[in-house]
Order: sequence, then structure tokens, then C-alpha cells
Amino acid sequence: MTEVHGLTHRQALVKRSLDVVLAGVGLVLTAPVQVAGWIAATVSTGRNGLFRQQRIGRGGSPFVVLKLRTMRDQPELTSTVTTTRDDRVTRTGAWLRRYKIDELPQLWNVLRGDMSLVGPRPDVQGFADVLTGDDRIVLTVRPGITGPAALAYRHEEEILAAVPDAETHNRDVVWPDKVRINREYVHGWTMAGDLTYILESIRSVLRTRSVAEVGLP
Repeated sequence: MTEVHGLTHRQALVKRSLDVVLAGVGLVLTAPVQVAGWIAATVSTGRNGLFRQQRIGRGGSPFVVLKLRTMRDQPELTSTVTTTRDDRVTRTGAWLRRYKIDELPQLWNVLRGDMSLVGPRPDVQGFADVLTGDDRIVLTVRPGITGPAALAYRHEEEILAAVPDAETHNRDVVWPDKVRINREYVHGWTMAGDLTYILESIRSVLRTRSVAEVGLP
């Protein structure tokens, strides 16, 4: 069996300290936005605007991720893959997703220790938990709100909407590439790298806002 090594104890401590400080500050600064988003999500979906779902975390252990609800219930649709053509996403939900406001409650997950600010995105069962060999290094770190794979696939919903079979393309093409990117991230982890990904994520959201305001594609 392949021996998998993750961050050193010192690296893990530095990463966790950064998470606690920045997540605490982030929760204070975004509290009004989260409350407004929760109200909007509740009204648009007709359900509690806070969405909870089991995801796979560090070590392959499940945890409950927090998000703002962006989709209405359609029991006949069971796919966990979302595209821009998904009728389950409400108009308000699409706006929350565009500006990543639906992800803000995950700052609580970070503070609780379920997640990190930067790392592989937490997936549903059947993906990270079945990794083998050196790919399991992805499971040695907490899943993140953002990260190199999330940034590389920031337009994932558009990509999946453009293929005939989104489920198959996600499993056979997108997911393996994310694993590769996340494996390289863990192998080469630095605090400066995490800060860079956080700043790049913020810039990406701000650019999305400016593009939407002026009506550019």
C-alpha cells in the first residue's frame, strides 16, 4: 500500500491558525450579508434558507457542510451535478451562487474545524472517499472554501452545461483533473500560497460583480 504523507505538524498548525483568525474576522464582516442572504434564500425556495448536506472531510470522515439554499426541491431529480441549465436553481439562488454568497456560512465550518479556508472542495460520498494510492493525500487536509482546483474550475457549471452528459464528464474528466490539482497543492503547500488563493478568490468575485454591472460577457 502506498504511504501517503501530508503536511508536517508545524505546517498544519500554521494553516489552522490562519484559518481561525481569518474565519473569525470573515464571520464578523459578512454577518449582515449572510443574514440578508438567508432571508432571500428562504423566500425564494420556500424553505429554511440555511442548507445542510453531508460531505466528505479530512480522513474520509463525513461532516455537515453549511450553505445558503439556492435550489428548489424537485424529488424526481437526484443528480448532485449542477449546471447553468439546472431548473432547480432559483433566480435568487443563481445570484447568490454567482457572487459566492451561498458559500459564506462555511466560515462556521472553518471555525469549527470541519473545513479550511483553502483546500480541496468537499464533495458528496463516492468521490474523495474512494480515492486510492497517492491520490489519498487529498484527504490529509481539511476541505476548503476555495483552492486551486476551485479557481481553475470557477466556471464549472458552464463547462458541464456545454457537454451532452454532465454526470459522465464530471466523473471522467473534471473530477480526475481536480484530484491532480489538489494533490499538487498538498505536496507544495505554503502559507503564502494559501493567502494568494484567498486573494485571488476575492478578486474573482469582485471581477464578477464589475462584469455584471457593465453587462460584459
